[in-house]
Amino acid sequence: MSDLQRILDEITAEMAERSDRGEVASYIPQLGEIDPGKFGIAVTTSDGAVFTAGDAHEAFSIQSISKVFTLTLALGKVGDALWKRVGREPSGNPFNSIVQLEREAGIPRNPFINAGAIVIADVLLAGHQPREAIGEILRFVQYLADDDTIVIDHEVAASEQATGFRNVALANYMKSFGNLHHSPELALGVYFHHCAIAMDCRQLALAGRFLANGGKSGGYSVVSQERARRISALMLTCGHYDGSGDFAFRVGIPGKSGVGGGILGVVPGAASVAVWSPGLNRSGNSQLGSIALERLARAMNWSIFAA
Repeated sequence: MSDLQRILDEITAEMAERSDRGEVASYIPQLGEIDPGKFGIAVTTSDGAVFTAGDAHEAFSIQSISKVFTLTLALGKVGDALWKRVGREPSGNPFNSIVQLEREAGIPRNPFINAGAIVIADVLLAGHQPREAIGEILRFVQYLADDDTIVIDHEVAASEQATGFRNVALANYMKSFGNLHHSPELALGVYFHHCAIAMDCRQLALAGRFLANGGKSGGYSVVSQERARRISALMLTCGHYDGSGDFAFRVGIPGKSGVGGGILGVVPGAASVAVWSPGLNRSGNSQLGSIALERLARAMNWSIFAA
């Protein structure tokens, strides 16, 4: 790991020179205001060391990366019964597609597309008011990162609620099939707020280390080793929507993206990585973040397919 800081600095310098930065997610007004020139990266190794470069200490909206944490919580609540309501297959469609949901009778293809994450929010609502469920999610993320300064950006949450008509349609459609047990408004409230959690790359890398360390974080068990492995498997196959196959091909590690421009990557047994660059590619994944992770995985020989 002695060369890791040098590699991160070199990647950051290369990203600063690139002009192919993608487009920010302007369909969420608050995200559309973010400077596309930002780039940050952080790595937390299995022995607890943290390396950062660029804008790694600037908070951003983690958006769909939060679905990794809500999935972990939901599995802790209901276990494998979850898979009766959400599938485990790649979608091959945009993250907010309603066509596939109609064809498959209201059962989302996986927990990382929007419809699947709304079902997860519905699971977390059981026995709670929305405020309580949102608080539980936030406290879990704070615990994983060992940082109680992590907050929800309420302006981003309000922006999503004001413009999230496609998600409203997805929730109502699943309700019509009986796959939401609470009102769509309540499930969506939880969903919009956990997507608006704001973290920087360092915090996000720390929060993801339990997946790299066989389910343990800071010496404490968060999930079993088997569950950590299965969550990572879903990240590899489904974590980048209809760009998941290309990400696995190019980068070769489990990862989960968000339209805020962040990506959480997991290198089993070695490290967790967080990268942020707001410009997105056509699949809604960070353009430079994906390139940077490809460079890093190659330089460190971190692909899970490496010999």
